[in-house]
Amino acid sequence: MKTRIAINGFGRIGAAAFRIAIERPELEVVAFNGLGSLAMAAHLLKYD
Repeated sequence: MKTRIAINGFGRIGAAAFRIAIERPELEVVAFNGLGSLAMAAHLLKYD
């Protein structure tokens, strides 16, 4: 059974938590809350 998580904030710490969560098969990210757009979140994941 996967542990479902939501990430509140998508700055440096939230993005780091997201990267860790997607690498672990027992975790499932179901939501994240951030101030920017989805495109900005994708940019932060790629370049930060």
